[in-house]
Amino acid sequence: MTEQETPPGTVIRGLMRASSQVSLSTALARDGSGRPYASLALAALAHDASPLLLLSDLADHTANLKAKPELALLFDGTAGYRDPLAGPRASVLGHVEVLDDKRLLARFVRRHPGAEIYAGFKDFNLYRLQVESAHLVAGFGQIHWVEASDILFDAAPAAALAEAEEDIVTHMNQDHADAVALIATRIAGHPEASEDTPWTLAGVDPEGCDLRCGGVLARAQFDKSVTDAQTARVELVRLTKRARQADLTS
Repeated sequence: MTEQETPPGTVIRGLMRASSQVSLSTALARDGSGRPYASLALAALAHDASPLLLLSDLADHTANLKAKPELALLFDGTAGYRDPLAGPRASVLGHVEVLDDKRLLARFVRRHPGAEIYAGFKDFNLYRLQVESAHLVAGFGQIHWVEASDILFDAAPAAALAEAEEDIVTHMNQDHADAVALIATRIAGHPEASEDTPWTLAGVDPEGCDLRCGGVLARAQFDKSVTDAQTARVELVRLTKRARQADLTS
């Protein structure tokens, strides 16, 4: 790998952070065969980049996971490629655990507002994938097996950021909506929103922030890694300044 090449673990995190949905591969339990079973679910990430899924007990993939909690998730970044096989994708492997974590559930719902309708139902649970390894195909000849330690962040340094995230998001959306819109349009490169459906900040993690407008998700990367409210503020201010400069020169 040359100095200019992005480490495979970073590429995988980028695919994961950009994906709003994911393909699941589980072992079929209903007939006892254990045959491969593919399905689709909405996805979010914890602050350490562990994938989060909000699953119904009524779904076959949930029954499969209860019988055998091993899971492979396909994060697909090939949209827009003339030849999809030239685009990046990553299969992330591990085992799942059920979480009773209101903070991470709120993070999931901010990323997928439609999930608020059923997030509190008794038959829905939040699952986290305990990543063990991943297989990255970043295009022809760019194939890597990557260990979890090269993909995930240490959760401990970001604990203060996780605790402050809801306050950061609320503050930005209520008091700095114009900055959020500029970051989405000038930094992330997305179209301007309407007054009825504005851009909102959906989440903040060590590497950047997620923004949402209706069904559209956008991503803006920080220049430096953040671990708490203060460092997040510094990077959000930096993004805002860059966005305003870009707005003046456009």
